[in-house]
Amino acid sequence: MGNESVYGKKERVRPPRVHISYEVDLNGAMQMKELPFVVGVMADLSGNPAVPLPKPMDRKFTDIDRDNFDDILGSMKPRLAYKVENKLADDGSELSVELNFSKMSDFSPDAVVRQVKPLNDLIEVRTKLKALLSRTEGNDRLEELLEAIMENSEMRDKLKGVLGAEGPGAGQED
Repeated sequence: MGNESVYGKKERVRPPRVHISYEVDLNGAMQMKELPFVVGVMADLSGNPAVPLPKPMDRKFTDIDRDNFDDILGSMKPRLAYKVENKLADDGSELSVELNFSKMSDFSPDAVVRQVKPLNDLIEVRTKLKALLSRTEGNDRLEELLEAIMENSEMRDKLKGVLGAEGPGAGQED
């Protein structure tokens, strides 16, 4: 096993995806030689960095694998900052969005929404409404009380004042 190739060692841990080998004539005997498959990528993958990146000549290659990917991503501090049309308000305004990523899970829709304040507020309201809905199941008294509040605008306004209802839908008549 002392003469095991690089690929043989890697196969015990994780099989490589690319094998490059060739035959070479060494003193009249044909021998198989393997070339390591190494890829170097030089790119600005950090989006709109808050701190300017060093010049490409000053950067170093980093080994990346599935075990250290989140650490490398976090050290790069990828960031997106832009303005988008505000679809939450029909007034033609724009919404400033700044997204920061430190691990792969930050790219999930839920994690992106949590970074945009107005969208996060809507998610929190939705979560509270779901919790309230789950409490009303099997609780006829609470369900009747909530229906009475929704039908009576005076009670609804009083409840909004007590709860400090601000945000989407505040002050709108249903």
